[in-house]
Amino acid sequence: GFGVVVQSFSKLASFVLDWLYALATQLDRRIMVRLVKGAYWDSEIKRAQMDGVPDFPVFTPKSATDISYICCANQLLGMTDRIYPQFATHNAHSAAAILELAGNQTDFEFQRLHGMGESLHATLLRDEKVRSRIYAPVGRHRELLAYLVRRLLENGANSSFVHKLANHHIDAEAIAADPFDSLAQDMAANRGKVVMPGDLYLPERQNSRGWDLANRTDLNDYMARRAPFAEKIWRAGPQIAEGDGSGETREIFSPADPSKLVGVAMQADIATTRMAIDLARPWTDCPPAERAEILRKAADLYEDHHGEIFALLSREAGKTPFDTIAELREAVDFLRYYAAQCTDRPDQAPRGVIGCISPWNFPLAIFTGQIAAALAAGNAVLAKPADQTPLIASLATSLLHRAGVPTTALQMLPGEGATVGAALASSAKIDGICFTGSTRTAQTINRTMADHMRPEAMLIAETGGLNCMIVDSTALPEQSVRDIITSAFQSAGQRCSALRMLYLHEDIAAPFLEMLFGAMDELAIGDPWFLASDIGPVIDQAALTRINRHVELARSEGRLLKQLEVPGDGYFAAPAVIEVGGIADLAEEIFGPVLHVATFGDDKSLDAVVAAINARGYGLTFGLQSRITQRVDAICSDLHVGNIYVNRNQVGAVVGTQPFGGEGLSGTGPKAGGPHYLPRFYAEQAVHEALVPGQPVTAAAVTQALQALPRPNDVPLATVTMPGATGESNETSLYPRGRVLCLGPSAAAADRQAEVARRQGCTALRIAPGVAGDHALDGGLDRALLSGISGFDVVVAWSDEADQRAIRQALAARDGALVPLVTTEDFADYCIVERHVCIDTTAAGGNVSLLS
Repeated sequence: GFGVVVQSFSKLASFVLDWLYALATQLDRRIMVRLVKGAYWDSEIKRAQMDGVPDFPVFTPKSATDISYICCANQLLGMTDRIYPQFATHNAHSAAAILELAGNQTDFEFQRLHGMGESLHATLLRDEKVRSRIYAPVGRHRELLAYLVRRLLENGANSSFVHKLANHHIDAEAIAADPFDSLAQDMAANRGKVVMPGDLYLPERQNSRGWDLANRTDLNDYMARRAPFAEKIWRAGPQIAEGDGSGETREIFSPADPSKLVGVAMQADIATTRMAIDLARPWTDCPPAERAEILRKAADLYEDHHGEIFALLSREAGKTPFDTIAELREAVDFLRYYAAQCTDRPDQAPRGVIGCISPWNFPLAIFTGQIAAALAAGNAVLAKPADQTPLIASLATSLLHRAGVPTTALQMLPGEGATVGAALASSAKIDGICFTGSTRTAQTINRTMADHMRPEAMLIAETGGLNCMIVDSTALPEQSVRDIITSAFQSAGQRCSALRMLYLHEDIAAPFLEMLFGAMDELAIGDPWFLASDIGPVIDQAALTRINRHVELARSEGRLLKQLEVPGDGYFAAPAVIEVGGIADLAEEIFGPVLHVATFGDDKSLDAVVAAINARGYGLTFGLQSRITQRVDAICSDLHVGNIYVNRNQVGAVVGTQPFGGEGLSGTGPKAGGPHYLPRFYAEQAVHEALVPGQPVTAAAVTQALQALPRPNDVPLATVTMPGATGESNETSLYPRGRVLCLGPSAAAADRQAEVARRQGCTALRIAPGVAGDHALDGGLDRALLSGISGFDVVVAWSDEADQRAIRQALAARDGALVPLVTTEDFADYCIVERHVCIDTTAAGGNVSLLS
C-alpha cells in the first residue's frame, strides 16, 4: 500500500507524524510510515546558510537526531491503528530503545539496507522474534552510482554508528552511548563547527535575512507584508538637494499586464541634472565609522520595508517571489559589505562626485551596490536608475536618506539615458562613472568621458556576455538539467550572468536534451505576483520584440528545437532552445530566456570549444558540469572568464563570497562585492611630468614590438579562499592583466612603469625618448595612433594633462574591450584581473568535510 518516509533529523518530524495520522484518520485509511534518521543532512545545512534563514530545519548534533528518532518511534507506536511503523536503523541503541518502548507490541517492523546491519538484524530476528525487511535499491549503474556514493559518505561519517562499530579503537560503551546522556556534550562540541545562517560572515558583518517560501511562517510573512501594496500607485521624481526638480511625467505599467498602472515618475530634465551636479558634495565631514553605521542602518531599513520592496520588484520589474527575495538580500549584503570595508581606510580621501548608472534587470541590488561603494568611500553620488524602473530606485533612495545619508551626498535622477546619462558622462565636475549595462553603451560613455572629464576620471563598467556551459559525459544529468534550467531561464533569462550557449558531449546529447525539454515542460510562465509562476515577463515590448525576432529566424531556418507556450497578455517571452554550431554563430547577446545548444566530441574538440569561447572576447560567467577533476582544473585555468561555476548553476553571485564581474568585452573590473572594488572609489593622485621630445615611433614598429613581447604569466599571483556556505569551494585568484604600454614620458618614468607591471606578472613595452634594452622603443608615439593599434591591455602615462587626454581619447576611439589609461604612480591593481571559481563540493554525493 501507500507509504511515507519521515526523517527524524527534521525539527518538524513529530508534527509531520501528527499530520499523517490525522490525514489517515480523516480518509479512513491505514498507511506505512518508514522512520529514518535522515539523508542529505549536509545539503540542508548548506541550503539554510545560502538562504539566510533564521535557523536550520534539521538538528545539528547527531545525538539530537537520535533522540528525535526515539521520540518519533514512541509516537508511531501509539498510532498503530492508522499507521504501520517501519523503523529503518543500523544503530543498536536505537533498536534497543524501540524494543523497550514497544513492550508486547508486534505491529511494526525493522528495516536495514542491503549489505549493511546484517549482524544486528540477525540478532533481532533470532532473539527478539521481530520482523526485519531488507531495503535494496534497484536500477542501472548510472542511476545507482550517486546513491551508493552517498551511502558510503554518510556511513563513513565520524559520528555514524556504522563507522564507530568498524573502528576497533572505540569502546563498546561509547558506541552504544545513550544519546540523552551525550546531548549536552555534543551540543558544546558542535558549537562553532556548524555556523548559523545569520552568522556566516561574522565578525565582519551580519548575513542578510532570507525567506524560505516552503516554510509556512516565512510564506505567511511574505504574503501578509506584501499584500497592502498590491494595488498601490507609487509616485517618484528627482530627489535632489534643493527643490523638486523639473521634467516630463511618465506612467509606469506592469510588464506582466501593461494595462495595470504601477506608478508615475517625473523624469529629470537637463536643467535638473545640471542643478544636481552643482549641488553634489562629498560627505567627507562624516568619519568612515559613522558612514558605515549609516549604511548598516539603511540595510536594516531595507529589510524592515521588505513587503513594499517585494511588491515593487514584482509589479514594476516583473520579478517572481524567489527573485524578489534574492534581490533584496543582495542589496542588503552590498550595504553591509562596503560598510565593513570602509572603516579600514580612515585616512583616504574620496574621488569626489560619482555618477552611478544602473540597469533595470537588478533595479534594487545593482542600484544599491554602486551607490553603497561610492558612499562608503565618502563620495557624493548622482544616481541614475534605468528608465523602466524608477519607482524602486526612489524607494531605495528615500530609505538611504532616512538612514542618515545627506541629500547633498546622494541625489537620484530618473530619466532617459540620452538626457541624464549623457549629462553625467559629459560633465567636467564628475570624477567617475559606475555603469552596468550593454557593451555598446559602455563604449559611448567612455568616449564621452574622454572628451569632457579629467583623464584620470574613473570608469567601472560591468557589461554583458555570451555565457557558456560545458556538460561532459561524466556529469550527473539530473543535476545538470536543474542547473541549466536555473541558469538559462530563471528571471526570464534577464541576468548578465545567464547561460546563453550550452555545449553537450555528443554521446549524451540526445537523451540529455529529452530530459531538458521535459524539465522545461514543467515550468510555469505567468504573473510573477503569484507563487505558482516560475518565470515572469521580460521588461518591455522592445525586449520582447528582439527576442521573438531571433527565435522566429531560428524557426524559419529549422534550428528551433523547443519552445514553450506563454500567456497572451503581458511581455512574456517563450523559453526556447535553438541549435547552433557554436559560440561563433551568436552575433550578439539575446537578453531573454533563449538557450543555444551545440555538441562536441573528443578532448581535442573540447579544447577547440574552450579556444572558441576565449576568442569571442567576452568573459563574464561560465559553467562546467564534470566529475573529472583534471578536466575541471584544466578548463578553469585556460578560460579567461571572471566567474566560473562548477557543478552548479552560474547565476546568483553572493556578495563577499563570489565577487562578480568580467573581463574583456564583459567589463573593466574590479569585481563588485569583492575586496578590490571599494578601493577604486578613493582618490588617486595623477602624476604629471613634462613631455620629452623624441623621434617619431611608427604604428608598425609598436605592433611588431608588441608581438615580440613574451607571453604574460598565466599563473595566479595570489589565491584567496572566500567565506561562504558549507558545501562550496569559493576561491578568487589574481592574474596578470596582460601587456602594458609604458609611455613615460621620460625614459626613467617608463622604466619605473615597466617595473610595476612586471611585478604583477605582466609584460611591458616601453615607448619613450631615451629608453634602452629589450622591449623598448626609443622615441615618441603620436597618441592618435593608439586608436588603431591592438595587442595591449593597459596604458600608463605620467605626462601633462593635455597629453593624457589625447591618450584617453585615442583609447576610447577603439572598438572592443575598454583599455584603461593609468595616470597614478601606484597602479599595481590596474595590472591584474580577478577570476573567481566556485565549485559545488557536494556534487559527488555529499560534503565530505561537513560529514566528517
